[in-house]
Amino acid sequence: MPTLGIIGSGNIGSAVARLAVAADIDVVLANSRGPQSLTDLIGELGPRATAGTVEEAARAGESTVLSVPLTAYRDLPAGLLEGRTVLSTGNYYPFRDGRIAELDSENVTTAELEQRLLPGALLVKVFNNILAHHIPQLARPTGAPDRSALPIAGNDPDAKARAAELIGRLGFDTVDGGTLDESWRFEPEAGAYTRIYLADPEVPAEHMLQAPATALPADKLQEALRTAQRVKVAARTF
Repeated sequence: MPTLGIIGSGNIGSAVARLAVAADIDVVLANSRGPQSLTDLIGELGPRATAGTVEEAARAGESTVLSVPLTAYRDLPAGLLEGRTVLSTGNYYPFRDGRIAELDSENVTTAELEQRLLPGALLVKVFNNILAHHIPQLARPTGAPDRSALPIAGNDPDAKARAAELIGRLGFDTVDGGTLDESWRFEPEAGAYTRIYLADPEVPAEHMLQAPATALPADKLQEALRTAQRVKVAARTF
């Protein structure tokens, strides 16, 4: 497996990095604060992990995980991810990103806007519908009876196939969630977002970050995607 570049060292980026090194995949990790800020995390991850610049992480392997706030997309160097398979893990959170009229009007999904901000990239939406602490809890080897599935969406079939292969190596099955304009089905508050992985789906929102997960097989995820209702984005506050 080629080296995996990861841009963003927050909760999701770090969780994916841990799965990668556990799967014997080398990672190059970068963030906006520079390689020196990653010393502790690299020490925890071990010899398969190195810290680099954003440019180094973007060119480290066949695919790049991009796990940064939506507002940070505009700060990436022009052309940085052109021609790359980009696994985008982010969501639109108005409390953090401010109100974005294009998204509030539902003219585009978050993934479609991200694709516009990364012209030439082969964007695949994944890891945005699961809580960070559930990622290591639910990762399982191929063929495990309690293996969980993640939805992926993208416009390029080959990029989706590459993403699915990588995600399988990391410990999850995948379900094709369609093209980027269909990715609303697993955006925040939609039917295939976060709570479907909770052992107790009724847990209060304030306790979700500590709540345990339960396996979500592919057939149940497919049903959640099929029955999802589109959320009124302009009404969202978190």
